[in-house]
Amino acid sequence: MESVSLIAKQGLRAQVFSAARGTIGDIDAVLKSGAAGVSMIVPTSDLHIEVKLRKTREQVLKATEDCVRYAKDHGLAVEFLAEDATRSDFDFLTRAFQTAINAGVDRLIVCDTVGILTPERSSELFSKLREKINVPIGVHCHNDFGMAVANTVAALGAGADEAHATINGLGERAGNASLEEIVVTLKALYKLDLKIKTELLYGTSQLVSRLTGVYVQPNKAIVGENAFTHESGIHTQGLLSNPLTYEPIAPELVGSKRRISAGKHSGSHAIRADLANMGLSPSEVQFKEIFQRIKELGDKGKTVMDADVLAIAENVMGLSRAKPIQLEEMAYVGGDKVTSTASVRLKVNEKSVWGSAVGVGPVDAAINAVKNAIAEVEPITLEQYNVKAITGGTDAMVEVVVRMRKGDRTVTAMGVREDIVKASMEAVLSGMNVLMTDYNGKGKNGAASAQKKP
Repeated sequence: MESVSLIAKQGLRAQVFSAARGTIGDIDAVLKSGAAGVSMIVPTSDLHIEVKLRKTREQVLKATEDCVRYAKDHGLAVEFLAEDATRSDFDFLTRAFQTAINAGVDRLIVCDTVGILTPERSSELFSKLREKINVPIGVHCHNDFGMAVANTVAALGAGADEAHATINGLGERAGNASLEEIVVTLKALYKLDLKIKTELLYGTSQLVSRLTGVYVQPNKAIVGENAFTHESGIHTQGLLSNPLTYEPIAPELVGSKRRISAGKHSGSHAIRADLANMGLSPSEVQFKEIFQRIKELGDKGKTVMDADVLAIAENVMGLSRAKPIQLEEMAYVGGDKVTSTASVRLKVNEKSVWGSAVGVGPVDAAINAVKNAIAEVEPITLEQYNVKAITGGTDAMVEVVVRMRKGDRTVTAMGVREDIVKASMEAVLSGMNVLMTDYNGKGKNGAASAQKKP
């Protein structure tokens, strides 16, 4: 109730609803919260009625009538969610809906609570309901069989007026229908003009991921890290000629960016493009060596980061240079009753700079300190941060992978240490160094001709 109340007081351009059971006590809590409406969840399948509620169908109908009328009489908008509707007897489901209509309900929601619909059944069910019901109908799908979005789109095509969805498909078990997938499907495939700022989808996805701690799987449609990342040689060759060859939509539509990744499946076109972004123009002999080393690294099962590509290229081309950013000194402190703070001294293009910051933990504080230190020199942002233990025990090695952005360019980098703060610093600084590396204009073949090792 407190959480809903905080949301309701934000002055959002939206009707804020609170979920509630079909009980007077729950509705009173919604009223106290200040929400504009209630999403009233009432089971309609015999399994739920008999096993969970331990009631009869008639008792459920009576509770539906009483609770909808009570909520309406107290000024709430009401949507009635028929829980487990897709396993309910159709005649009883329509009776429950009609009872809610007679009590003044605003919307009726069909809940596919355990995700058993198929697109064909979804279309058939909503077509039948549309023939019998003249108030707005909504669809609420779960993703247990991976069909939540398909079932939602099918329901909308068959006459549903509203779709329940969540950012990144978050929800119980396998989750709910993904908002970003539904929106882009309707816009790109069905050519519907939606009043949704699709260019904010990727950023919103990343925000929700950071706040919830639930990371988006890399191959997630629309907003996954790999959604617009290309590695295969066949794909990248076509992509570089015309992005439409291997992209159904432009990444800018959802606020994302296209990325060509190096790896064991990469073709020469992808590696050349990656090197060109760094301002490197190796000779044919050098390129063959770089290409072979990258493939070998990928064949060993290692994810090839942009920092790896740069290191391999510099080694093969005999380039000798100091990293644009070097860590000279770092101190951090944190604990349950101590605000996490960090300070760093960096050498940025041979100039020492200092930065300090606080954070929700030592890692966050250290990364913030680095960002503060270079803020006036280079506007670099951390887009994604992932960490995992790669060995067991209390002295486990930690692998940190980051994705960083400078302007319209993104890079990936990795750090591996026993200390998570040091691993994070290694990854962040590696990524920053790649972004700050540009050999353009330093000789006929990049920096190679001017900076070969003796």
